[in-house]
Amino acid sequence: MSIKSINDNDDSPNLKLFGELTNNSYSSFDLDNTFAAFKTVNDFLFLVYSTKSNSLICYDLINFIIIIEIKHPHKINITNIRHFLDLQNNRDLIISISDRDNNLKLWTVNNWECILDIPHANNSGFLCSACVINEVDNIYIITSNCNMRGEKEKIKVYDLDGKIKKDINESNELIYFIDTLYDKSDNNKIYLLTGNMNYIKSYDYSKNDLYHKYFDDESGIHISIKINEVNNLLTLVESCSYGFLRIWNFHSAELLNKIKIDNEWIFGICLWNKNYAFVACKYQLIKLVNLTKGIIEKNLEGHKSGIFTIKKIEHPKFGKCLISQGYEYDQIKMWININNF
Repeated sequence: MSIKSINDNDDSPNLKLFGELTNNSYSSFDLDNTFAAFKTVNDFLFLVYSTKSNSLICYDLINFIIIIEIKHPHKINITNIRHFLDLQNNRDLIISISDRDNNLKLWTVNNWECILDIPHANNSGFLCSACVINEVDNIYIITSNCNMRGEKEKIKVYDLDGKIKKDINESNELIYFIDTLYDKSDNNKIYLLTGNMNYIKSYDYSKNDLYHKYFDDESGIHISIKINEVNNLLTLVESCSYGFLRIWNFHSAELLNKIKIDNEWIFGICLWNKNYAFVACKYQLIKLVNLTKGIIEKNLEGHKSGIFTIKKIEHPKFGKCLISQGYEYDQIKMWININNF
């Protein structure tokens, strides 16, 4: 499952910069999930990222060494990398996307075999995001639509043979982020989440119907979406280009809180626990937000450019850590929690 509730210790984290993990990593402007950091089904701890020379790298976060480098997996640079579990086969999968030529590939992490290659997942615009969905019988790939020339194009659901299983939604809007939610309170009912130009949308996946729109009069481009469960309430947390972090009641679409983070873009979100989140900002800062009080408590300084993606990992030596990536020459960094020492 790609989105999970956060149920660990609710205290405020106190992080310091551990150092840079890379020296040639690549990130693309305006996108979340520029890298993946995850624990595998075999208890390895991996960082997967792309380089400026167009390689795909798998990096061991325990021993701090490169495991494998795949050179030129796409014709042009990789812009989006995401990790998912294949629940049917109990294996780790990586999606890599080259948005400029709309090429998507799916990899198995255990042997780095490419098991799916979709050369033209979109007919127009850019392919900004994709996700894996676990159904009862199989897994499928869902791709965002990104229509910048006025054409109407649907969100597509692909099987592992690269064939379209079904379409969802037809519009000329631009989707920056797409993901799935499995509602445990309703027998793992599946919802599809999209971050669009002016609002967030959720869809009932089985019915192919729009479930809710989440928007207000200051909604900009939406780059990242997370789901948090607090006191049995399912909430949707999202960032936008107007500098706001919003928290919605997922099932009613009621706006519960709206927090001004910055005057410019905010990108990736990392839910540290049910009370705190880190937010990646355009101007060199990672901000710690108290979700309960609706205030910014701390700034993390150390990046030299805008920050796009931030992820939490559980490290065997350092405990809960934050991994972050900036733009252009700013490399992937690791932050450790000094409360653990």
